[in-house]
Amino acid sequence: MVALTLLAAVALGQTPSDSALNAILTRRAGGWKGPGIVVGVSERGHRRFVSYGSRAAGGPALDERTEFEIGSITKVFTGLLLASEVTRGEVHLEDPIAPLLPAGVKAPQRDGKAITLLDLSTHRSGLPRMPTNFAPADPDNPYADYGADRMFAFLSGYALPRDPGAQYEYSNFGAGLLGVLLARKAGSSYPDLLTRRILTPLSLPDTRIKLSPEQAGRLATGHTAALAPTRGWDLDAMAPAGGLRSTGVDMLRFLEENLAPEKAALARELRLAAEPRRETTIPNTRIGLGWHILERDGRSIVWHNGGTGGFHSFIAFERDSGRAVVVLANASQDIDDIGLFVLGAGRLRDAPSAVAHTEITLDPATLNRFVGEYRLAPTFSITITKENGTLWAQATGQQKFPIFPEAPERFFYKVVDAQLVFTVDSGGAVTGLTLHQNGSAVPGTRVP
Repeated sequence: MVALTLLAAVALGQTPSDSALNAILTRRAGGWKGPGIVVGVSERGHRRFVSYGSRAAGGPALDERTEFEIGSITKVFTGLLLASEVTRGEVHLEDPIAPLLPAGVKAPQRDGKAITLLDLSTHRSGLPRMPTNFAPADPDNPYADYGADRMFAFLSGYALPRDPGAQYEYSNFGAGLLGVLLARKAGSSYPDLLTRRILTPLSLPDTRIKLSPEQAGRLATGHTAALAPTRGWDLDAMAPAGGLRSTGVDMLRFLEENLAPEKAALARELRLAAEPRRETTIPNTRIGLGWHILERDGRSIVWHNGGTGGFHSFIAFERDSGRAVVVLANASQDIDDIGLFVLGAGRLRDAPSAVAHTEITLDPATLNRFVGEYRLAPTFSITITKENGTLWAQATGQQKFPIFPEAPERFFYKVVDAQLVFTVDSGGAVTGLTLHQNGSAVPGTRVP
């Protein structure tokens, strides 16, 4: 539920005008034939929106009141919910999770160290990205049948590979568990508690797990990375990790509250949630309670992104400049670079090329050659695995995504405009790979 973000760059820049944003969105989504993008910008109190595309082919145009699935941005709200319960004195960040579990459910430990609420919110629990008992009955709606019973069953039987708190590993499961535990402590459901503690005080009426009939009428149709219409996702126990839907208006309002938290209804909670607490494996990035904080060249940009089967989202704010941006797409296409560009914190990549790549078929023996770990930096690797005849690539601290061959040694992602080109020596052995993304080429060496 989090989008792939392999490379990040920070540079000074100006906020683009509406006409410039129109040109960017036309270039990016002009060939999508249905889905599109909404961008909202707030700059020192001045708010504006630019949109391109429609809710579905032949449907109404997208606008700032269109509902989108926002995926893993939900984790920011779960982190803020944790901050709320802390400020109310209901829990503490260093509380172990064991007392919050139902009777008979075991909280895994390692070397006597317990998982804490802070570990869950900062992705340092030692829990994996996804549980091994995740086996959706409907792959097009994969989280609908994953309930708390299966969540607790997995937790009770899991052996931690490292001490809690020791290392960042992005975990959808951990974020889902955090929300479930906070709701149990409050004697509530997660959607009701989140609405009562966070969404209502911050005046976010269009941000909900379950939409009203009127809101559902404004929900865009999602589209896959190949731009085919797809069904929306319904989340049960994993809703705290990615179940929210929202609009450009609500997301920009939320970001504006973060820009000036001293004026907000939840001032203490907002500051607590966005405070950098621990390192991540993402270059120049620390993490707060759900939020990621990119720190470089004296700048501090607080951000998160999200992705579901048919949507992609990005939000960010920078208090020093008084700027915030939201980017929402009803297609599973990476649009994070647009948000960073608006803040003057990154460059635009080329228009997505997923539809331009031509997939070829390689035999199983050829695919097996590429399986392994490739180190691109001391703390950053890409691990290639093979499942059901498809290669998958997983970057350090991120979820895995399928990659598809377009040449014997060249593969491409469909969820992001990035390619992996493998290096082969004279004897035919695969010795490394190069990651091509955002105009950069980063080589990596195969780990023996």
